[in-house]
Amino acid sequence: MIPGGGQPNMQQLLQQAQKMQQDLAQAQEELARTEVDGQAGGGLVKATVTGAGELRALKIDPKAVDPEDTDTLADLVVAAVQAANENAQALQQQKLGPLAQGLGGGGIPGLPF
Repeated sequence: MIPGGGQPNMQQLLQQAQKMQQDLAQAQEELARTEVDGQAGGGLVKATVTGAGELRALKIDPKAVDPEDTDTLADLVVAAVQAANENAQALQQQKLGPLAQGLGGGGIPGLPF
C-alpha cells in the first residue's frame, strides 16, 4: 500500500523495472564470460563450461583412455560435463537469484529457478 493512499508513480516504477532489466542483462553477460569446472574419475576427466552452460573445454588424462573400454571413458566425460553444468546452475542461482527475488520472487521464465 502506498502511504497516504496515493497512486504509485508510474515513471518511478518504469525506472525501477528498467534498472532491474539492466541488472539482469549485466548478470547474464557476466555468466557468459565466467567459466566453471566439473570433474569425474578423481580428476581424470575435467570439463569447463560457462556460467550459461556452454561447454568450453574438455581435458582427458591419458590414464583414462583404454581403447578396449571406451564406455567407461564416455561415462566419465558425461559425468564431468554434468558436474560442470551443476556448478554453472549454482552460479546462475547465485548471480540471478537475487534479481528474480526483485521481480516478485516468482522466478524468471526460461531460467532454472
